[in-house]
Amino acid sequence: MSIEQIIGRYVRVEIAGVPQRIYYEEAGEGRPVLCLHTAGADSRQWRHLMNDSDITAVNRMIAFDMPWHGKSLPPEGFETQEYLLTTEAYIETVLAVVQALDLDRPVLAGCSMGGRIALQLAALHPERFSGFIAIEASDFQPAWYDIDWFHRPDAHGGEMGAALVSANISPFAPNAERWNTLWMFMQSGPGVFRGDLSFYTRDESLIPRMCQIDTQATPVHIIVGAYDLTCTPEDAARTAAAIPGATLSVMDELGHFPMSEHPVGFRPFFLEGLAKMPAWTAN
Repeated sequence: MSIEQIIGRYVRVEIAGVPQRIYYEEAGEGRPVLCLHTAGADSRQWRHLMNDSDITAVNRMIAFDMPWHGKSLPPEGFETQEYLLTTEAYIETVLAVVQALDLDRPVLAGCSMGGRIALQLAALHPERFSGFIAIEASDFQPAWYDIDWFHRPDAHGGEMGAALVSANISPFAPNAERWNTLWMFMQSGPGVFRGDLSFYTRDESLIPRMCQIDTQATPVHIIVGAYDLTCTPEDAARTAAAIPGATLSVMDELGHFPMSEHPVGFRPFFLEGLAKMPAWTAN
């Protein structure tokens, strides 16, 4: 028997005037690294890296469930609302967690929609972070699928989401981690994946903001998997080229959910990203 080092807690914040109780996990000590999950999933995607003693020996790894996701319940009265994530609400949520946990300029590491919002924050609020690792992230891609399929009375939204996700997982991913990744999407709350994808596939506001990103002040490193159909290496390369000083790594054998689908394969690329961030010293 063994007990993992990850510790889970709740933090109460207010977002757009609405109280939210957000679940977060952390492990390790040292430089704070705030990790953002993909659309329709939760912080469990980061569990492998958060259990990596070499990483946590010098990094305080923190991952939280967005409201409506995982162990973060929707706000009171959610049964009368339609969940549609916006850029403004997403930014406010991340900044609220940073403030509530008293994080001193953490590295922000986000995947998919988390990578997209990391680039938004690099443009709009760079002073709150020391650097950005944007995974499976690009300026914008319109949906090549109908997002309304993920919330219909005649279809199981979780299974529909998992079906889409399965096409973006590398064939090199271990079978157990492939199915663990799919299970998270099968468990997604009704309409949550659709609400996240509304942000991801319809908000083009990052494109004109990329010129605002100053990588001399806060470095930006983009990581992309060769088997990602949603954010292709070409998409990531186009985005990196539009941000002066941004760096890019392409993972030949990984897909859209690298930290979850193939943590061993992702590990060296994540370590490379951390190495590109500024040296950290405790205040």
